[in-house]
This record gives sequence, structure tokens and C-alpha cells, in this order.
Amino acid sequence: MKKDTKGRIQVDGLRICVIGGGSTYTPELVEGVIANAHDLLINTLVLMDIDSSRLNVVGGLAQRMLDASDSHVTLVLTTDRQQALCDADYIITQIRVGGVEARIRDEKIPLKYDVIGQETTGPGGFAKALRTIPVMLDIVAEMEQLAPKARLINFTNPSGLITQAICDHTNIRAIGLCNSPLGMLRSIARLLDVLPEKIWLDFIGLNHLCWARGVYLDGQDITDQVIERVISENLMPMFTPQLLRALRMLPSYYLDYYYNTDRVLHEQKTASQTRGEVVRTLEQDLLRAYEDPTLSHKPETLSQRGGAHYSAAALSLIRSLEMDAGDPYVVNCPNHGTFPSLPNNAVIEIACTINKNGATPRACQPLPVSIRGLVQSVKAYEELTIQAGVSGDETAAILALTAHPLVPSFDVAQKLWAEIKEVNAEWLPQFTRT
Repeated sequence: MKKDTKGRIQVDGLRICVIGGGSTYTPELVEGVIANAHDLLINTLVLMDIDSSRLNVVGGLAQRMLDASDSHVTLVLTTDRQQALCDADYIITQIRVGGVEARIRDEKIPLKYDVIGQETTGPGGFAKALRTIPVMLDIVAEMEQLAPKARLINFTNPSGLITQAICDHTNIRAIGLCNSPLGMLRSIARLLDVLPEKIWLDFIGLNHLCWARGVYLDGQDITDQVIERVISENLMPMFTPQLLRALRMLPSYYLDYYYNTDRVLHEQKTASQTRGEVVRTLEQDLLRAYEDPTLSHKPETLSQRGGAHYSAAALSLIRSLEMDAGDPYVVNCPNHGTFPSLPNNAVIEIACTINKNGATPRACQPLPVSIRGLVQSVKAYEELTIQAGVSGDETAAILALTAHPLVPSFDVAQKLWAEIKEVNAEWLPQFTRT
């Protein structure tokens, strides 16, 4: 039996480790830990970050939030990754290698070649993946030594691609998670004025390339009615009524880059700032707010940063795993024959049953032909990107860009790769090994 820093007796409970704990998203996660700490017996929350200044600011707010709730959870702040990982039950990764400045470059470089610049999609996501893969594999290698029974919940973007790299190259039990499916589910529940628990969405595809193929209310298929409501109330203004009716599916907003490429490219090239530049200012403002010693709750301005439902997504998943609940959840996990048109080991974003054994994809119909080719192309790009990210194979890197539907030609792919490699040299050691 042991006592926490307030002298209260502690019982054995869950130790949750967050790699990238200095993220401005972390107060969202802390809020979820507080709400679930009693039921899940969360004993320790470890926030680890390589940036001690950010960690102390975010950690200070996290401690005040825990104190204000009279939580029994012990907070640990550390820049030592091995200390953070040791004996963890759950490890949540939310890192950004290169920081927001690298994101801004990821968004700007493609625009020079008339290609969409976005942090998780296309050449921007490619650059981010190459920086991230070596670091994530290092984390997982340490995890295998220090917390081999832990589960890894990966929020690090591009989430599906990074989860694929982990599944391909390690034996760690990893699940990729994104807040977008939960966000769509809750939006539809609000549209219908029902509790989210009454709605089920048949999500299919890949991370940031997914569609709700079916909408079910109390088990009843209401897909067509919901599509018409979405159209009449203009809830997805980026997609035309003709497209939604032709697809008979609700696309993730990331599909805007594929279905409306010319418009999005024009908007990006004529915008005064990239999204990354907006985020840089938001993060500076948030960190200043977090420094306020009287602040002891998640500020409302965090909603402008994105990441809505992050806390609910992460803690609901942990709850389902811990309680062996068999709950339905949309996660990123291996295909295992769910879609015969994709490799068996391909990580997909799919409706799963979650229990103590992990995520099991629910039986569903094959990918519709209207989206099958796009999904296969992007999955091929992901496979080549992982090959390049792990081995430092420049040919694979160029072929990955060539395979991506948003890159128009091999010539453009070569030019993109040359610049991406040059500006990211400090984070791409796999391409400079002798």
C-alpha cells in the first residue's frame, strides 16, 4: 500500500503515459482522465515531452485541473522517455516531429508545384510521416523492453499510416485513433436530436479517407433520410448534393481534397495564411492562457485548435478495452480479410468490436466500386511511404509520391522529393546513413 503526494492511500490502478504531453491538446485528455479516473481506477498520469518549457506550462494546468476536481490521480512530468514508458498500462502517442514550423513547410512546399498542401494528406502528410516513422519505431522499441504488455493508442498523424508502420515492424498491440468519426457521429445525433448512443455509422476506408456508408438509428437504416437532411440544411457545404446522392455515403471532410481538388488548391494558393500559421498563433495564445495560475479547467478557446472529442475518443476506447465491453468503435487496425480488395495486413479505418483482446473489424460488405480505386491508391502510397521511412530508400520515396492521387506526375514527384528531403534533412537520418 502506498500514498500519493496528498497523503491519500492509493490502490493499484492504471498508469497512463502520454508521449507528447506538452501538446496544447493535453488538457482535453486530462478532462477525460478526471471523468473516468474512478471507474477505471486510473492511478497515475505521466506526461512526457522533449520540450521542458511546454511540458511545465501544460503540466501546471493539468495539475490544477486534477487538484480542482480533488482527483486521486498522481501526475508525473518528465522529459525522460524511458522513465515515462516504464510499467505503463496504456501509452498514448501525440507527437509532432519538427513542431509547427515543419508543418507550415509541409503545407507551403506542395503549393509551389500546384499540389494541395495539407499536414496529413498528400506530400505534406508524406513529409510528416517520414519524419515521424523513425521516432515512433524508437518509442515502440523502448516500449517492448519497458512496458511489453501495454497497449499503444496512436493519435500521431498521419494516424493510419503510422499505425501501419508499427503493426508492420513490431509486435506491440497498437490501435490507431482519430476523432473525426466520433465527430461525425455526434453531428448526426444533433441533427436528429437523439443521443449519440442511438446512432451507428458504418464507417469504411482509411484514416482521413473514410466514408459513412450507412447511418442507423436504433438499428434502422436511415442513410437516405440523413443525406437529404444534410443537403437541405447545408451541413456539408464542401460537397454538392449531386455528389452526396451519387455516392449515397457521407464523406469525411478530408475527402474535400480529392473531390474538389481544383477549388481547394485555388483557396490555399490565395489564402493569406496556411492552417499551420493559424495554428501557430492559436498555440501561442493557448500556452499563455495555460500559464495563468488561476486557470484550473480546459479553456473554451481550445476548441479553435481542433481535436474535438479527443478526450472522449481516447478514454472511451480505454474503457472498452478495460471492461471487456464488446462496444462498437471506429478505429485503425489491420484489415484481416475485411476488404478482399486490400492486403490482409493493411491498416484500415473501420467499425470494430472492442474488448480485452483489442479491436476486431465487424463483418461488412466489400468496398463500393465508387471508392475502391481511390482507397487502393492511397493505401499503395502508404505502403511505399513506410518502406521509404523505414529503409531510407529514395526510389520508394519518389514512387510513394507518384502513387498519391493528388500528385500529377513522376516529374512533380521528383521535384517534391528533392525539396522535402532538403528542408527536412535534420529529421530524416534514414536517408543519410552510410
